[in-house]
Amino acid sequence: MKTSLLRICFFLGAASLFAIVVSAAPASPSAKLTFRRIFKSSSPEYIQIVVRQDSDTATYEIRQLDEDPGSSPFEVSAALRARMFDLAAQLKHFQGQDLDVHRKIANLGEKTFRWESGTEVHETKFNYTLNSAATQLLQIFEGLARQQEHVDLISRRMKYDRLGINDALLQFETDLNRSLLPEPKRVLPVLDQIAGDSRFVDIARQRARSLAERIRHQG
Repeated sequence: MKTSLLRICFFLGAASLFAIVVSAAPASPSAKLTFRRIFKSSSPEYIQIVVRQDSDTATYEIRQLDEDPGSSPFEVSAALRARMFDLAAQLKHFQGQDLDVHRKIANLGEKTFRWESGTEVHETKFNYTLNSAATQLLQIFEGLARQQEHVDLISRRMKYDRLGINDALLQFETDLNRSLLPEPKRVLPVLDQIAGDSRFVDIARQRARSLAERIRHQG
């Protein structure tokens, strides 16, 4: 009987110790992907997007180099983030990766991919690459930047230039037609607002309504 009690006490003590060790162990650090493009004399000259593996909230910074720095939040879906981090994994998280073609071609801007997870940090820079995984990741990042530029432009026109909204919607529609925008549904809130607001011209309201219906149908 005493032996059985001792065994029970031993197992209970071991279980308690295990629980304490697990709860005291630090949580695994969230991985973070950063894309940066610097292209002088272009518009914009500076783009930076930061995406976290465990959060829908990402940040973007799109500006000219002489403008004040500052990032703003936006959202990236779990499905798209999974695709981005999968591509980064295919590229070994950029560790020891030389992606540039090293040929004499036009300057297309310095691009940087950066991976961070705890103390582990890797990055690679390139002008132009033929690597398939890198090209796909670049297209996603640049598409997110274009998408956010559209959101910002349409929002500014809604506030300061109502007559210019239709032109901004046409620009958005052009990129939508070219399948350059990774998550066009992110533009739905501003499209719905325009479509339902009588202060905007009818042609803009009709275009916003049509675009919103198209995006919802695609989704």
